[in-house]
Amino acid sequence: MSAPMNTGAGDGDAALQRAAARLPELMRGGILQLGEPPPLALYVHLPWCLRKCPYCDFNSHAGEPDQRGYLDALIADLDAALPLVWGRRVLSVFIGGGTPSLFAPEAIDALLAALRARLPLTGDAEITLEANPGTFERERFAAYAAAGVNRLSLGVQSFDDTMLQRLGRVHDAAQARAALDEAARVFPTFNIDLMFALPGQDQAQACADVRQALSWSPPHLSLYQLTIEAQTAFAKREPAGLPDPDAAADMQQAVAELAQAAGLQRYEVSAYARAGHGSRHNRNYWEFGDYLGIGAGAHSKLSFAHRIVRQVRQHQPERYMDAARRGAAVVEEREVARAELPFEFMLNALRLRDGFEPALYPARTGLPASTLQRGLQRGVELGLLEADAQRIRATPRGWELLNAAIELFLPEA
Repeated sequence: MSAPMNTGAGDGDAALQRAAARLPELMRGGILQLGEPPPLALYVHLPWCLRKCPYCDFNSHAGEPDQRGYLDALIADLDAALPLVWGRRVLSVFIGGGTPSLFAPEAIDALLAALRARLPLTGDAEITLEANPGTFERERFAAYAAAGVNRLSLGVQSFDDTMLQRLGRVHDAAQARAALDEAARVFPTFNIDLMFALPGQDQAQACADVRQALSWSPPHLSLYQLTIEAQTAFAKREPAGLPDPDAAADMQQAVAELAQAAGLQRYEVSAYARAGHGSRHNRNYWEFGDYLGIGAGAHSKLSFAHRIVRQVRQHQPERYMDAARRGAAVVEEREVARAELPFEFMLNALRLRDGFEPALYPARTGLPASTLQRGLQRGVELGLLEADAQRIRATPRGWELLNAAIELFLPEA
């Protein structure tokens, strides 16, 4: 960055006053009865990539980021949101994208310093940065760690150059290996993202990718099946050679067995970790914790005494920067309807292998446990769920048919 970040944007005071003036409205009486607020995480979205991948439906944009201007906007956005989270400690920060490793270490350092000046991070806060091997430079990883990043998530996707080309990735297998060598050396914990069921991929190739990843003894491994999402290039022109559903299911079972045989516990549908290395940030999502999202297109979920509110920020980066500086980054805000909360909670919590303690549901939704009973009873009858006084979770069959289990909690028509 050519100049230091401006941490006091022009309309910040007015935006802060507007946010503070909204608190009485958010704190007014209501149907929900929430006690202590849930744990709070912070998500920071950096939306630029070297190139848009054809399978990606995230808010990402090809091109060079305006690093200084965007960071100014992020801090203005955070300043405007502070009254909504005053006094709450932050357990994790996740810097996602896009490709956050396009931002210089000096920019990440300035960002984290500004966050610490405004938010009470816990002493052991997990601070994750997503990185792409195509932007790897050896010195950068050490500089990110020096800035305070203590967890790296590396988007490898495959170690097969042919598969990487079919996915439209900008890196090759050699760059991925070099990035992982440095990640394992520098960071106390790191994650490897891999995908399977790729165009033209067979089970042996999917397993070869996982074996290569395991050679670095990763503390955390994320294994995602390639899915064709709407509004992506792959949706407009589906790639040839996609494995059929049965072949994809066999691949998932095979890669899961490899990861677990190497000592990684499958604690969530797509997440495997060694003891003590599960993602605290992601677990907070799955346990229906709160999160404040800043950045272009970022989402927030915030709990108050009698309501839960969701927010969405301006999607397009340039418009977001302009809106954030004016204290107007949020373009959509809605209170989650009482009838939607059982489904929203279970959509997250049933992804966890161990499920959740029954007391978590009323604590995080403000609803009585009885509002889950219809879905739980039906899930147990179908063999999809098991529920007792200690824990509620999907059965092995329920995990295979997870969508069916979750849909039992949709609001009644």
